[in-house]
Amino acid sequence: MNSNEKDITYHTTNTYSTLNNLSEKTQNVWFVCHGMGYLSRYFLKYFTDLDAEKNFFIAPQAQSKYYMPPKFKHVGASWLTKENTVKETANVLRYFDAIFAAETIPKETNLIVLGYSQGVSVALRYIAKRHLNCAQIVMMSGGIPKEVVAKDFQFLKTDTKVSLIYGTSDEYLDEDRLVSEKNRAFELFGHCNLQIVPFEGGHMVNKTLLNTLV
Repeated sequence: MNSNEKDITYHTTNTYSTLNNLSEKTQNVWFVCHGMGYLSRYFLKYFTDLDAEKNFFIAPQAQSKYYMPPKFKHVGASWLTKENTVKETANVLRYFDAIFAAETIPKETNLIVLGYSQGVSVALRYIAKRHLNCAQIVMMSGGIPKEVVAKDFQFLKTDTKVSLIYGTSDEYLDEDRLVSEKNRAFELFGHCNLQIVPFEGGHMVNKTLLNTLV
């Protein structure tokens, strides 16, 4: 078998979802990256309790969609896999660039970047690669990418609020993994306003904690 794998570049179209209206009353703009199995419009339901006048939400949509087991009726999506990760990451980052270009975010608002589960990896990669100045970074129930290093985040201001949030019963988080993630957080964000926030529960979006972030 003499097969070859080749690259090709082409134009593509994807969606993203927003919640509330961006206005002169907006104080916080959230860029929220969902986890595996979500669609962006459904992920936004976790943020409906926050003040609609003060908070505007942008939820990008992972491009790789699939039918979810066991009935293969509902559609979910995934950001990245171990297959062709570097090039797929570049595609995601360009997609994020297009969203930020489409949404004119006022400089006086606070930019909050949140990643949940698999969304943590794409959120942190985007911040690192684009030197995205954020008022706040929220890592919830997800892992820090192995390739990012401390110098990737040195541009962040010391008052940047960074939260590592996890459930004490998270089925994907054993003691060794927890220690590793905490150490990585201190390594990357020790110069920022870093807080480690455990909660009672499993692998989930904790709506109660979301209300304490702003």
